[in-house]
Amino acid sequence: MRATQVIATFFGAGLLRPAPGTWGSLAALPAAWGLHQLGGFWLLAAATVIVFALGWWATHVETAGRSDPDPSEIVIDEVAGMWLALWPVSLGAMMQDVPVTALWPGWIVAFLAFRAFDIWKPGPVGLADRMHSPLGVMLDDIIAGALAAMVVAVAAVVAHGMMGL
Repeated sequence: MRATQVIATFFGAGLLRPAPGTWGSLAALPAAWGLHQLGGFWLLAAATVIVFALGWWATHVETAGRSDPDPSEIVIDEVAGMWLALWPVSLGAMMQDVPVTALWPGWIVAFLAFRAFDIWKPGPVGLADRMHSPLGVMLDDIIAGALAAMVVAVAAVVAHGMMGL
């Protein structure tokens, strides 16, 4: 397997069937946990940016000359988006000095919200998806991840009673 295939399929997670995007999103979770354990929020944030760039490059290489600009086995975009969706969880754990696993409801909300936005493709997510380019492949999941991160942040505010209700 070429290096670009390893990156694009996130070590083969994108080769799992059915629903390779869901498998890629699931595979992103233990990797995010490991990154947080090693370097907290800042390492997860830096890794997200690096994976976005590597994913863009690997997607460009893997889709060159193919008729399908977004083959289902490419899941590195789900990894970057899922990690972005987890930013509020990682940041919250770091700020509160608690284990990131203590915020397990945030992990669930991040996963479900990210998958919903990635599948539904509302507004800007769909616009990026319709670019039909390696950048579009990566951007639609980054936007879905950003939207999911907002859902996670709002859910945390509601769950922790910070709205003064």
